[in-house]
Amino acid sequence: MRLRHLLLPLLAAPLLTACVNDGATYEIDNTREHVLSLIREQPYFWEDKVNLFLVVSRMPACMRRHSIGALPANTKVEIYQVPSGAFIVKAGKKMFATETQTCESFARMDSEPPEGMGELKGVFRVVNGELAFVKEEKKTSPAGE
Repeated sequence: MRLRHLLLPLLAAPLLTACVNDGATYEIDNTREHVLSLIREQPYFWEDKVNLFLVVSRMPACMRRHSIGALPANTKVEIYQVPSGAFIVKAGKKMFATETQTCESFARMDSEPPEGMGELKGVFRVVNGELAFVKEEKKTSPAGE
């Protein structure tokens, strides 16, 4: 009887380790109070997709968690900022617009806006098995141009 209580957790451990539950953060103005965070959740190890959530936060004023949907675990999520200060989030073929003034707006976009996507700030991607935010390197023009 006692052996069964010890074996059951040991047998269940490999099943639980295959699940994904991680996140990464983009600090908008290099503070922890104004951020976009991406969270990946894979509730069952046999699923090949993860549930993606975007947490929009400008503390202490607001914070909201928005669902992007279920996508492959290695999906890149690009973050663009438009001149108005709003953000465009592109995950696979899905695109959303969001903002950090009230953190409430999160709208699905059918296509790229006519005025363009804005400035690419970086990409959430899997690096060495973990989700990370990789900032876009600013291209500097050679001196004298």
